[in-house]
Amino acid sequence: MTAAPGWIAGARRVPSPNFDARPAGATIDLVVTHYISLPPGCFRGDAIERLFTNRLVARADPSFEALRGLRVSTHFLIRRRGQLLQFVATDDRAWHAGASRFMDRERCNDFSIGIEFEGDGEHRFTESQYRRFATLLARLRERHPLRWIAGHGDIAPGRKNDPGPFFDWERVLALPEARGLVRPY
Repeated sequence: MTAAPGWIAGARRVPSPNFDARPAGATIDLVVTHYISLPPGCFRGDAIERLFTNRLVARADPSFEALRGLRVSTHFLIRRRGQLLQFVATDDRAWHAGASRFMDRERCNDFSIGIEFEGDGEHRFTESQYRRFATLLARLRERHPLRWIAGHGDIAPGRKNDPGPFFDWERVLALPEARGLVRPY
């Protein structure tokens, strides 16, 4: 059930300005998984929200300097304890994948939904995150004809490696809510 077109009921809305319209006729059929933590390895605070809403103060942490002026977003963030935040309506194009290719299609933002897991590639993701992801997949499949699932590293190899080695692909693909989704990598 959705709260409004493209907004998922139960997710905390944190609207991002970093989105635009999808191309006319785009079929939203891909889920792209990512990880993020700000500062790296820190799993608390609001720096991720600030990044996706253009309010991150570069001088607040030395690691933020490289993010100065960056305009990015995702559709969803799943925090370590399973809290779900939504930044962009799923009908809109969030700026999460950057230069990317999925199978024979360029510009994955055009046809994908971006889901960030709070993580860093050094720690396992939590039970709460996997449970929330399962619930989110079920809601998304009510609205969109999802067929595929990939990691950011799959669609931007050499440039990205998330969701990293601790993302349990076997577990995710075995979820009842993921039945029929294919990861072709």
